Amino acid sequence: MGLVATAVVLFLVAYGILSYFTKGDEPTISYTEFSRQVEAGNVTKIYAKGDTIEGELRTGQPIPGGGGDYTTFRTQRPEFAEDDLWQQLSQKGVTVTAEPVVVQRSLLTNLLLSLAPIVILVLLWVALARRLGPRLGGPLGRKAPPRPVELEPHRRTTFADVAGIDEVQGELDDVVDFLKNPQVYRAMGARMPGGVLLAGPPGTGKTLLARAVAGEAGVPFFSASASEFIEMIVGVGASRVRELFAEARKVAPAIVFIDEIDTIGRVRGGGASIGGHDEREQTLNQILTEMDGFTGSEGVVVIAATNRADVLDPALTRPGRFDRIVHVSPPDRAGREAILRIHTRDIPLAPSVDLVQVARTTPGMTGAELANLANEAALLAVKRRQGQVTQRDLSDALEKVQLGAERALVMPEGERRRTAYHESGHALLGMLQPGADPVRKVTIVPRGRALGVTLSTPDADKYAYTEEYLRGRIIGALGGMAAEHVVFGIITTGSENDLEQVTRLVRGMVGRWGMSERVGRFTAVSGDGQEPYGLTAAPATLDAVDHEMRRIAEECYESACRQLRENSDRLDALAEALLASETLDEEEAYRAAGIPRLKKDANGH
Repeated sequence: MGLVATAVVLFLVAYGILSYFTKGDEPTISYTEFSRQVEAGNVTKIYAKGDTIEGELRTGQPIPGGGGDYTTFRTQRPEFAEDDLWQQLSQKGVTVTAEPVVVQRSLLTNLLLSLAPIVILVLLWVALARRLGPRLGGPLGRKAPPRPVELEPHRRTTFADVAGIDEVQGELDDVVDFLKNPQVYRAMGARMPGGVLLAGPPGTGKTLLARAVAGEAGVPFFSASASEFIEMIVGVGASRVRELFAEARKVAPAIVFIDEIDTIGRVRGGGASIGGHDEREQTLNQILTEMDGFTGSEGVVVIAATNRADVLDPALTRPGRFDRIVHVSPPDRAGREAILRIHTRDIPLAPSVDLVQVARTTPGMTGAELANLANEAALLAVKRRQGQVTQRDLSDALEKVQLGAERALVMPEGERRRTAYHESGHALLGMLQPGADPVRKVTIVPRGRALGVTLSTPDADKYAYTEEYLRGRIIGALGGMAAEHVVFGIITTGSENDLEQVTRLVRGMVGRWGMSERVGRFTAVSGDGQEPYGLTAAPATLDAVDHEMRRIAEECYESACRQLRENSDRLDALAEALLASETLDEEEAYRAAGIPRLKKDANGH
């Protein structure tokens, strides 16, 4: 809209200027009208050149045919006229001048006025090009050539800043050593790896690893996001890829880091492309050529990061392009402790802080989430006007990260009581189920979107799950709905999130993990649920999946209701404790329910 308004303003200005310069043009009148004005004594002066006469009136007269008044004029004296014009002019006191009455515009002025519209259009085009040029890749908006990221010595990231992923670091040590000592490897006939693909969930430290490799090797580091190559004009992305690799080869050995490469690296020939010539595919083709084509990228190591390695084109992940695919997983307990120590180096910790305990209670959290946890704890300490971060700050920050921020919501007593029984149902079944994760905290303080939360985490990291454990998870998730049904005889909307968890678990058990005799030992549904209408198997198989999902969910719900009825006294005691305290930690919750807390290993024993 701003550009349209600018164009309109420029047009109006040009129109006004042209109108100003053209408004003085004298009209051409008939010789009869001229004779009439002379006879009336209304002509003051004239100038004649040949038969052409220019003149000026004493008082303005209406232009014949309409269009306003005129005071200057031009006329043509016919050759056959035999009137006594000179005598009439003398009698009426008309001055015959030696210079034109109306000063004509010069040739230069006429030229400038004729070119004014073109100049204005050019200026408008330049303004548009400068504004849209960076997005369109035009010559006026051309970006500066890529330059290495400036890594200051005191801020250079090294492997000392990376923790919790030692096995990945070992894979990248070879790349660093090759960049430092290329002659040793060349003497042995070894070829420098062309690319390293870092694949893993978000927040696991893929970008940090790439920066650490550049910091350790001490070589120029070019960083780009894959989305920067995608433009409106086809071919611009490919040209930028060529430019990036050309600049990197000038200062080789060097590292080129491409983040979120799945943006342009998806499998080619999909339904979104037209004959394989869209911008994304041309950009991908150029990357493939640069990494392993006739041009070659000697001395340039490409490090790419993605959390969707499964959608990448096979030509991108084959040896010779990305020689190494390094999977970056969430850290284990020891890794989480090391990460916490790195992110609390600049945070004053109280002597009572136990990072080992914090690491034990944060299974599954990534490095980015642990960094956020440490920062939230520091923010809480500042808010509480403390000089150090205490264990309580870390515990409260963990609750905020895992459970959500507290909401100042005043619930009616009836709804508050239902919420207490809902959360008590989750907690009690989590305590009763064999192999279930221990209950860490139960609260009926509204947090995030939930009216109450029950937090359960394992004592040790788990990497594979048994059918018994998954059924226990489903029974625990249905515990809130079962408690409302058993105690109040109603079902509320508060179980929406619980049912989403149940659906995800039973679909995996039946359709992906072979835990149903009726469906069989194969995958009937995909893991990401992206298939259209679930058409990854025959309709009869999908019907069987649906039937088995319902069967397992119903069996678990009946088990949840039965256990709550059999332990109604424990359910009441836990709910009353919650109503009194609003929040119960692990020890208080087990004591209120009258259930001994048994330490279990990773297998639930």
